[in-house]
Amino acid sequence: MSKKFYITTPIYYVNARPHIGHAYTTIACDTIARRQRLMGFDTYFLTGTDEHGQKIERAAQAAGKTPQQLTNEVSAEFRSLWDRMGLTYDDFIRTTSDKHKQGVQALWRRIRDNGYIYKGSYTGQYCVFDELYVDVVGPGAPCPECGRPTETVKEENYFFKLSAFQDKLLELYTSQPDFIRPETRRNEVMSFVRSGLRDLSVSRSTLSWGIPVPDDPKHVIYVWWDALANYITALGYGSADTAKYDKYWPADVQMIGKEIVRFHCVYWPAFLMAAGLPLPQRIMAHGWLLFEESKMSKSRGNIVRTETILDVLGSDALRYFLLREIVFGQDGSFSFDALVQRYNADLANGLGNLTSRTLTMITRYFKGEVPYPSRAATLTGQEHAVADAARQTITEFNSLFDQCQFSRALEVAWSLVGAVDKYIVETQPWALGEKQDDESRSRLATILYTSAEALRIVTALAHPVIPEATAKIWGQLGLGDIRKFPLSDLQWGQLKLGTRLGEVQSVFPRADKSTIERMQQMEEQGRSATEAAEEKTIEEAKTKKVVAAPAAPANAPAPAAIVPDGKISIEDFAKVELRVGQVKVAEKVKGTDKLLRLEVDLGTEVRQVVAGIAEAYAPETLVGRKVVIVVNLAPRKLRGLESNGMIVAASPEGGKPVLASFLEDVPVGTRLK
Repeated sequence: MSKKFYITTPIYYVNARPHIGHAYTTIACDTIARRQRLMGFDTYFLTGTDEHGQKIERAAQAAGKTPQQLTNEVSAEFRSLWDRMGLTYDDFIRTTSDKHKQGVQALWRRIRDNGYIYKGSYTGQYCVFDELYVDVVGPGAPCPECGRPTETVKEENYFFKLSAFQDKLLELYTSQPDFIRPETRRNEVMSFVRSGLRDLSVSRSTLSWGIPVPDDPKHVIYVWWDALANYITALGYGSADTAKYDKYWPADVQMIGKEIVRFHCVYWPAFLMAAGLPLPQRIMAHGWLLFEESKMSKSRGNIVRTETILDVLGSDALRYFLLREIVFGQDGSFSFDALVQRYNADLANGLGNLTSRTLTMITRYFKGEVPYPSRAATLTGQEHAVADAARQTITEFNSLFDQCQFSRALEVAWSLVGAVDKYIVETQPWALGEKQDDESRSRLATILYTSAEALRIVTALAHPVIPEATAKIWGQLGLGDIRKFPLSDLQWGQLKLGTRLGEVQSVFPRADKSTIERMQQMEEQGRSATEAAEEKTIEEAKTKKVVAAPAAPANAPAPAAIVPDGKISIEDFAKVELRVGQVKVAEKVKGTDKLLRLEVDLGTEVRQVVAGIAEAYAPETLVGRKVVIVVNLAPRKLRGLESNGMIVAASPEGGKPVLASFLEDVPVGTRLK
């Protein structure tokens, strides 16, 4: 009986169309799922869309549609794109489905009956964009997560006793250090939990687009509770048929972006603990995919459509680039230039060229059949070196891939491609092909068998990453359906002699200079068309139905008063968010005398800040020190490093900077007013 493997993507919010940031997460999960199937695991791969909440309600209203109409349209776009990319998900869950609603309510009842839900009231700030209650003060205060203005919420709520799980969560993170990966995300979560957990509002009574609270339908369940539950409701939790839940839960890997770590690594395990349900084995948080040094988002207008790359270079090119170019867990940059360079270097000139030259020579010199190599006793050191490199590649690739070090794993595999290319150049099989003596023919057979076998090894390892091209190469090698090959059995020497090759065709045509221009033009055209369509929809909505703007809350701030020249109003000052942080890491920035790179704990997260204080402070003297940070400043690049905030210091004329500090002990994360 095969072992099970359950992997999930986050479910994607349907307030905007899919882009390659969404594709990145899903491709990573698809790659893992494909490999696990080849390794003999009974694999279940889940993805889907998150369709409730205030943000959806408002987006639908702006477009003149019902929330259900909007979610149906955008969810269908996600699913259509995933299908076009050939992603091998086993289920696509929608949180508007009846099965999901039933499971969410079942989870609520179970946690309520266990004594972890109570009724109260909430007054505070709510970020509609992040669907998050935030610890900031004052109407319109910026959200610490995204910087957008928050709204004051005052309503009756149900609360979850999150505070009861602080010690249990810390014990989980300590006893299972691999529960959150990578290490930087684990450290952030532990810092957040250590700073103290407060009970969490888990219902809303001022909106209707959500799942009703059991036995109290005037409340709807908090959208993040609703969304997180999808990982078990998709398996049938709370329904009459729990066979899949019993078989596949707990999840082996739950893949998320770093911006939703708190929800998945704090709230989700706490909910499961409260329900008495098993916890997932591992939560993997990847970094952001940056375009022009900024995270892709609709509001910035820097979204890159996946369809553009599929139309021009195909799915494999995108999959390989994202997993090879970006160190998983860290932020990575995307550009069309980098995509084409990587495609030509590794795929067209690398694997594609090795396939073409090796199989073409076997077709030419041995009538398309894998030739018999020399007896082992007559093999040279060159053949032994290639075979040893292939064996080492299998071992290292498997180890790195199991750790989600995709970039390093692919680097190792392509090192074998380079080694075989070098071997072919040094042995010059084309020269031997012109000779007819037995010794030359035997030597030629040995070289081409060695090259073909190494090609087979790389193809098998790379199949989960670039499935379309490797399936073609496998077929050209005469080996049938690569999906039926047991990857766990892969070893050197399995290529059967006399195997009849398939038709040799190019798998990665080289991209010329016009490729980049074509993709850029397609993006501009696609972006313009999307913007025009959205503007038309909104204008039509205005003519069909006049929607009254929501009234300003009674305690909303009045318009800023006119103040004398050179001075600011209290409203202006309130826009600057200053918080107490504690320096966790300090080091000099290479190549500069003035800059230090700091990692500063703000209580809810750890920020990287680059500060020009190296001439005044040695790095080691800053670790553990509490400082003042401007936290809602737009990030900027300094010497290639992103500085996400600014450290506050006095700057005496002609003197060195002096950090602002405190005489009394002030908790990390405290806001300065």
